[in-house]
Amino acid sequence: FGSVNSRMQDIPAAKRAKTVDNAMAAGLSFKIGFIGGGQMAEAMLGGLLKGGLPAENITFSEPFAERRKYMEEKFKIISREMNHEVCAASDVVVMAVKPQVLDSVLTDLATAAEKDKKVADCLLISIVAGKTLSLFEKFLPTSRVARVMPNTPALLGCGASCYALNRHCAAADGELVESVMSSCGIVEKVGDEKLLDAVTGLSGSGPAYVYLMIEAMSDGGVRMGLPRATATKLAAQTVMGAGQMVLATGQHPGPLKDNVTSPGGTTIAGVHALETGGFRGTVMNAVEAATKRSTELGKL
Repeated sequence: FGSVNSRMQDIPAAKRAKTVDNAMAAGLSFKIGFIGGGQMAEAMLGGLLKGGLPAENITFSEPFAERRKYMEEKFKIISREMNHEVCAASDVVVMAVKPQVLDSVLTDLATAAEKDKKVADCLLISIVAGKTLSLFEKFLPTSRVARVMPNTPALLGCGASCYALNRHCAAADGELVESVMSSCGIVEKVGDEKLLDAVTGLSGSGPAYVYLMIEAMSDGGVRMGLPRATATKLAAQTVMGAGQMVLATGQHPGPLKDNVTSPGGTTIAGVHALETGGFRGTVMNAVEAATKRSTELGKL
């Protein structure tokens, strides 16, 4: 932050997020780190840099040398050998590791935090699937943590993310989470962490449902004589365009559907076929089934 950054390390953890927020409002920038340099981290990094965050304000750790070199060369950012070095050097850190290694990573951070309190002072944003806020508190009992459920379209900057904050976070921490996650799509907050299972069932697993819809529409087009490439492109664009209509207008999907369905026309005939086949209930059941599975996995 220039002069602001030089004083950041002296600010208590409870006040650091607000200071970061004020610095952002003043047109300055925060320091962010990534533990794990996979595809989601890459997508977020690209979005943050496009949004104007200086490359010198970003650091990361990544165990695989080839991937580490790739990230350094693509984004012109500095890597750190140790995860705790990333935390100590950052105001906010995105935890982007595989679920099976998270316990080991947190164990190392907890050990380092005993020697350097700055390790536990950063705001942690976890995008680790299925890992709860309580797990983080077990290892880092005073740290501010946000748990985020993103989805794969974030890789193209079109993601849909939702987050929950732990009990140590302030409102300003939520604003910072939204600043970071909006780099790769839209972001919403839920008040209860348990609702992230429903988010998983809806938007986390949702791209697969939509891919099935696109594939089915394309198959229908091919059945009616269209070339496969044309049918797939039309189906994908139709889904994307309809989604944009919902977001841009703010209208309930029902009236938008009604606008397309003229009396006795082609669209209402197609809608009737979908309803006869149980389309609406089947999609609702899919969201419910994925939500329940997410809850089950969270207990393992």
